[in-house]
Amino acid sequence: MHYNWNWGIFWQESPDGVSTYMDTLLAGLKWTLALSISAWIMALIIGTVIGTIRTMPNKWAVRVANGYVELFRNIPLIVQMFLWYFVMPEIVPAGIGNWLKSLPNASFVTAFLALGFFTSSRIAVQVSAGINALPRGQKLAGTALGLTLPQTYRYVLLPMSFRIIIPSLTNEFAAIIKNSSVALTIGLVELTAATYSMREFTFQTFESLTGATVIYVIISGIALLLARWLEKAIAIPGFIASGSANTGGH
Repeated sequence: MHYNWNWGIFWQESPDGVSTYMDTLLAGLKWTLALSISAWIMALIIGTVIGTIRTMPNKWAVRVANGYVELFRNIPLIVQMFLWYFVMPEIVPAGIGNWLKSLPNASFVTAFLALGFFTSSRIAVQVSAGINALPRGQKLAGTALGLTLPQTYRYVLLPMSFRIIIPSLTNEFAAIIKNSSVALTIGLVELTAATYSMREFTFQTFESLTGATVIYVIISGIALLLARWLEKAIAIPGFIASGSANTGGH
């Protein structure tokens, strides 16, 4: 096999005649980060609520929350992307469906919803596992102080449980960055899609994929370093031992 290596391809002009291929990758990276961060915020909020409900004494609320987790966690992400993009506009009222189809960034909105709901189900498991890992006395202490159940969760259980599950949440954030690449299947030109575009125009397969790999590694590494800094910054000495809550297998 004879392959013509050309690492200077990144600084050559792309077909649009304005930018370079490196600019194309960076534009894709912007969409990747925008999608990952926005979906992460959505997933963290919903996942915290659902995860909290899964630990409450109301059995019906727990069943609904468990059903939510099983629904969004067990359907493959790519299937959820297709359902949101192709099916949802057809089953909602015609006015809403036409509005969804006419959105200028319909693929981004669709990917945001699919990735957000999918990841929220995984975060919900982490949150409930973190709460269940706390000593039972934490909840009893809150009650003894005169706190209501919501106040006990807000001021006692959730702050302590999040300190436990930060390593697991770091894994989920790294996963959401990687999972954002599935959005290329519905037309969002994020980093992976930009890489494929570069490969198809230049036929420099190895250079294109290597460039994308390096960018993904750098972004994931920065996220990991920030998470480790946060973990040390909010740790309570003597409370959380290493590996005190292993939720990655849930």
